[in-house]
Amino acid sequence: MKLGMVGLGRMGGNMTRRLLRGGHEVVVYDRSGEAVGEMVTAGAAGSSSLRDLVGGLEAPRAVWVMVPAGDATERAIDELAGLLSPGDTVIDGGNTYFKDDVARAEKLAARNLHYIDVGTSGGVWGLERGYCMTIGGPAEIVERLDPLFETLAPGPGKGGVAHGRDAPGPDAHDSSDSSEAPGSTAPRGYVHVGPAGAGHFVKMIHNGIEYGMMQAFAEGLEILRESGSDRVAPSHRYDLDLHDIAEVWRHGSVVSSWLLDLLEISLREDRDLSGYSGYVQDSGEGRWTVQTAIEEDVPAHVLTASLFTRFQSRQEESYAARVLSALRHQFGGHVEQTRNGGGP
Repeated sequence: MKLGMVGLGRMGGNMTRRLLRGGHEVVVYDRSGEAVGEMVTAGAAGSSSLRDLVGGLEAPRAVWVMVPAGDATERAIDELAGLLSPGDTVIDGGNTYFKDDVARAEKLAARNLHYIDVGTSGGVWGLERGYCMTIGGPAEIVERLDPLFETLAPGPGKGGVAHGRDAPGPDAHDSSDSSEAPGSTAPRGYVHVGPAGAGHFVKMIHNGIEYGMMQAFAEGLEILRESGSDRVAPSHRYDLDLHDIAEVWRHGSVVSSWLLDLLEISLREDRDLSGYSGYVQDSGEGRWTVQTAIEEDVPAHVLTASLFTRFQSRQEESYAARVLSALRHQFGGHVEQTRNGGGP
């Protein structure tokens, strides 16, 4: 197929390369001429503007937007809407808020343009591993674009820890017992999940779960690390190799996962993680997940706590912590300790 790709950053650039490797034609645009030049060298057709990009495609056109979610995405899609023709499709593969997808789809439908939202996961490893995708939008358009999704996806039994039908050994289950609908693309790493907004909604919850999983690994490893500290009785003190522990968990453990694989790589490269400051940013999906949980009256203790922990990581000495310390001193005469464990 022929596709327009807008945005050639870490995700968009590698997705373009994967599509080119799969035999697709890609017309690319980015504000960085250097990024465009790199993709041209890889086999793409370059363009100097969105108008130029649209001119390089044949109807019915499909343009995939991979720029930072928010104003940048909105501006790009608004400009494309004025350049595309009825029957053309805009694909947003970023991390857009799902409610914005619904409004955007309605706006584009008034111009007889189709809108597809794709929750895309795979990060910088996606070029080789493939991208997991949850897709929202009209079923007939998703089906027409299937060759693109199939190329970008990991494929059956690839891109992750083997499980279920793909798992070897006694824990594998018979695929005939699966409740999955016949012909589903889910085992290949992509699936159409519903109308406009559904793709990004599922990706939002995916990222909220990711926050909780990451926090669980972080807290568990800190407990393991502190078992060797002076605060622990000598008889219960252990000098543990955290890298070895992460590595052994990767083999047969119920917590084995891609996140654990990445943790092992980090510990292999830097046993103390001394190169990291501990300031943890969030990209928005965690906040939206908690907000949605509130709207749905769903208790989400772990996801909420993991989000708030990220906020706390950005406060070296928060005012709230000072209030707690002051109150403990006032009602109980508790002596405040410094960060190194000593008194004031």
